[in-house]
Amino acid sequence: MSSASFAAALLDPDRPLPAEVTSHTARHPEKRFAVYRNNVTVSLIEALRTRFPATERIVGEAFFAAMARDFVRARPPRSPLLMRHGDDFPAFVRAFPPAAEMPWLADVVRLEAARTRAYHAADAAPLGLADFAAIGPDRLGTMQVKLHPSAEIVRAKSPVVTIWAMNSGEAPLGPVDFDTVEDALVVRPHLTVVVLRLPPGAAGFLGALRENATIASALGAALAEVETFDATTALALLIGSGLATALTPAPEPLS
Repeated sequence: MSSASFAAALLDPDRPLPAEVTSHTARHPEKRFAVYRNNVTVSLIEALRTRFPATERIVGEAFFAAMARDFVRARPPRSPLLMRHGDDFPAFVRAFPPAAEMPWLADVVRLEAARTRAYHAADAAPLGLADFAAIGPDRLGTMQVKLHPSAEIVRAKSPVVTIWAMNSGEAPLGPVDFDTVEDALVVRPHLTVVVLRLPPGAAGFLGALRENATIASALGAALAEVETFDATTALALLIGSGLATALTPAPEPLS
C-alpha cells in the first residue's frame, strides 16, 4: 500500500478502508479506521481554527468548520510543519462558492496567513534612526534596503485591515465602507507581530525596495503609482516600524 493511497483514504470518508489495513482484533477494522480518520480531520480543522481566528469570527463556527473540512480534504498538508498548514487557504476561500457574497473574505485570510508566517520568520535586528542618519541625506537615496525577514505586504481591494482589526479585538466593531481599499504591512521586528494600514503608495514603495530598487527609485515608483504619495511618511514608516535591517550602496552599473 502506498502512502498516497493511505492518505487519500484517510481524508476522504467516501473511500473504502485500504485492504492492507488490519489489526490484531479484526481483519478489516473499519470502525477503528473511521475514528482515526475523524481524529485526523478534526485536528487539521483545529489547526486552521487556531491560525485564522478572525476569519472564523466573521463567518461563524459552523460555516468555518464546513469550509475548513472541504479544504482539508481537497488540499491535505504537504509539509510536516503544521504551522504551514493553510498557506493555500486564501486561494481556496476565494473560490469557495458559499463565500462568494464575501469577496473580501479571502483578503482577511491572506492577512492572517501572513501574520503566522511573520511570527515564525527569522529574527533580525532592525536599524534605527541613528543608522539612517549616519548615511547622510545626500547618499540616502542611493541606498538599497534589506527588509526584515518577517515583513509581508498584503495588497487588497477591500478594507482588509479594518475588517481584520474589528474581528480580532484590535478595534471596536463599527460600520465598514467596503468600497475602501487598504494595503497592509505585517512585520515582527521584535517579539510581537504588528499589522499596519499602509498609506497610499507605500505598498508600491516597499515592494520596489524588496526588488532591490534604491530608495530614490522606490520613491519614484510610488509617486508614479499614486500622485498623492507622501515620501516623508513613507521614510518615517521605513525607519519607525523596524522594517529595515541593512542599508547598502547600489552596485555600480557595468560599463
